[in-house]
Amino acid sequence: MFKIRIWLWSTNVQSLNDIAFQIKDLAEKSGVKVKGPVPLPTTRFEMPVFKLPHGEGSKYWEHWDMRVHKRLIDIEADERVLRKLMRIQVPQDVYIEIKQISR
Repeated sequence: MFKIRIWLWSTNVQSLNDIAFQIKDLAEKSGVKVKGPVPLPTTRFEMPVFKLPHGEGSKYWEHWDMRVHKRLIDIEADERVLRKLMRIQVPQDVYIEIKQISR
């Protein structure tokens, strides 16, 4: 058995939580230890932009923001569980990174 760390991030929190709980359920059904999903701090990007037209007079701004939600899952997995993890269908708006970490 080896330890796997899974990072998930997305701008859509609902699809992120769905994938995180699918991974957790798969690990629990396989009978391996799982820690998580641990919610990590949300990153917020804000972009102020001039609102057109720019004519003379007062300036108007539009504010656009994007929030990136993150989750962390640690699994003590074997090869069989790892193969099942690779078969999970991940939506396009969820990004996933899987790494083996030392014990």
